[in-house]
Order: sequence, then C-alpha cells, then structure tokens
Amino acid sequence: MSSSTSILRPWLLFVLLALLVWYLLRAGVLVVPDRHNPWAPLQIDDTPNWLTGFKLDRATRDPDLCMDTLAQSPMRYVDLPDRETGPGCGFTNAVRIERTSVAVGEPFSLSCRTALSLAMWEAHELQAAAEEHLGARVRAIEHFGSYACRNVYGRETGRRSQHATADALDIAGFVLDDGRRVRVVRDWQRVPRLRAAPDTGPADEAPSPEALFLDDVHRGACRYFDAVLGPEYNQAHADHFHFDRGGFRACR
Repeated sequence: MSSSTSILRPWLLFVLLALLVWYLLRAGVLVVPDRHNPWAPLQIDDTPNWLTGFKLDRATRDPDLCMDTLAQSPMRYVDLPDRETGPGCGFTNAVRIERTSVAVGEPFSLSCRTALSLAMWEAHELQAAAEEHLGARVRAIEHFGSYACRNVYGRETGRRSQHATADALDIAGFVLDDGRRVRVVRDWQRVPRLRAAPDTGPADEAPSPEALFLDDVHRGACRYFDAVLGPEYNQAHADHFHFDRGGFRACR
C-alpha cells in the first residue's frame, strides 16, 4: 500500500461518514435537538453555541428565510420595496425599523441580514452587559443612522460605504431604564483584555462600569456582525460604534 493511499483513506472515511450523517439528518432518521442540528432554522432566543454563526450566515443568505427568522424578534418594522438610489446605492430585502427590543428614536432602514444580526446582539449581549455592569436594563438606543448613499467616510472618491446598501448602523449611546445615559464619546475607555490581572495603575485609571459595559457590547457585537468599529479603530469612530454586515471582517 502506497503512503498516499494510507493518507487518503482516513479522509475518505471521514467524508463518507459526514455524508451519511447529513443524509440521516435530512431524512429525519437521525433526530437531534434543533439547537444542535446544523440544518434546523436559527432561533433568535436560543442560547448561542458553536452552530449559531453557521445558522446566522445561512439565514442571512436566503431572503425568505431571513425575513421568516426576523419575524421571531420583538422588532417593530415594515418591509421596504427594493430600491436603487444611485450607482452602488440602494437596498434589497430591507426593513424600516421603528423599534427593536428597545426604543430607537428616529426609525432607520436596514437590510434584513443586518437587522437579524442586530436582533441577535440585543437578545444575547446588550441587556446582559447592562445588568452585569450597570445594574439596570437598556430602554433605548441612540444612533446616528443607517442608510446613506455615500462613500466610506463621506469621501468624494473611493468605495461605497456599507451604509450605502443599508448594511450598517452607527450607535452613539444607550439610555437605561433609570434614566442614565451611556455615550461612546464620553464613556469609552480602553479596557485591558485580562480583567482579572492585578491593577497596578492609579485607581482613577480603572475602567468605569460604563466603560466595561461598552467594552462588552462592542466585543459581543463581533459575534454577529462582520465589521465592528469603535474608538480604537480611528478618530472617525471616536463617538460611535459602527456595526455592519459587509465586505470584510474586523473587530476593532
């Protein structure tokens, strides 16, 4: 037996086993809980696990499945007709959001895939971080808008922003149910990655509860969006978080 044959055989067996499992799952012969079944639809309220990213990507690639999944959320929205507003500008399969799980002030437009990521982030990151660090729940999001037919940073030339296709939302701050406001421009601080490490700096350099909250919701968004940009990225994002489903991945 050649060495190449001995190397290929384990891989061939693995592929055949994977195909068999796939067939048994699709045929309904092998039954596993939906949250552990990669072909079961995404459930927004399910506790995230190793399959969540796969299910979210699959839902957002299928316009009908995306809309069906988004309907599980507490969002109040209306469907928008597909629209082209200029070269590289416009949206398809989009909604105008009047309220998410919290108040949003001025309604904004998002593609279904971005709205679904927003629903997942709110369900699994936003309120948990607020309760942990601030002892309260978020009642409203303050934002700088979503859809805008423009280039990146509003430049005259260059590539289109993800805002130009309603695939991005800029979040400036949060209002808690006790009336407190947390704002990115005022409350963001660099938070050490290893929070358990001893604090050797001056006491006034320790991250505030507001900063810890912002750090958690920023990092948590990276699980559901493609690009998450904030004050650590550049000066243009010093006063807000940019969340998008777009052409590149970044968590900065």
